[in-house]
Amino acid sequence: MKPRVVVVGRSNVGKSTLVRALTGDKRVKIGKRPGVTLKINEYDLKNYTLVDMPGFGYVKGRPKKVEERIKDMIVRYLEENSDNIAAAIHVLDGKSFVQIVERWKDKEIPIDIEMFDFITDLKISPILVVNKMDKVKNKEETLNKICEYLKLSPPWHQWKFIVPACLKKNEGIEEIKKLINKRVELFKKLK
Repeated sequence: MKPRVVVVGRSNVGKSTLVRALTGDKRVKIGKRPGVTLKINEYDLKNYTLVDMPGFGYVKGRPKKVEERIKDMIVRYLEENSDNIAAAIHVLDGKSFVQIVERWKDKEIPIDIEMFDFITDLKISPILVVNKMDKVKNKEETLNKICEYLKLSPPWHQWKFIVPACLKKNEGIEEIKKLINKRVELFKKLK
C-alpha cells in the first residue's frame, strides 16, 4: 500500500484548488462557497495516494449535524489510517485565521487549532499551507501570529513545514510538492 498524504482544513480555504494542482485533474470541483467536497476522495499518484478531505467547520446551507458528521468522518479516517499517513497538509486561510481565532479563543478551542493539535498528537507529520497570502497586508506579522496560536515559537520561517501560498495563482505549489516528496521518501525509509 502506498503512503497517504491527506489534505485537511476548514471549509473554503483552498483545499480543492491544491488537490487540482497536485493531481492535474481538472474534474476536481472548486467552488466559491463552502462545502463543495462532502466525501473523502483519493487520488493515486506516482509515489503516494493523495486524500482530499471535506472541509471541517461551517458548511453553508447544511444543518449542524452534517458539519458534525463530516468532522467525525475526518477524525475517524485520521485515527484509523495514521500509521500509513506520510503527511497531513493542513490548509489555513491566511486572511481570516487570526480574526477567527481571536473571535473564538475565549469561548472554545478554534477548530483549526484543534485539528493541528490532533494531527500532531497522532504523530502525523504536518505541512502547513497558509493560503490567500495575496490578501494579507502584514505577512510576517500574520505568519508569526499563526505560529503563536499553534504553539510554535516565532519567527515562522524557522519552521520548514510552513508554506505561505496563493494557490489560485499557483504560488507555493512547487514548495509543497518538494515537502510532500521529502515526507513520502522519509516515511518509506522508516517503514
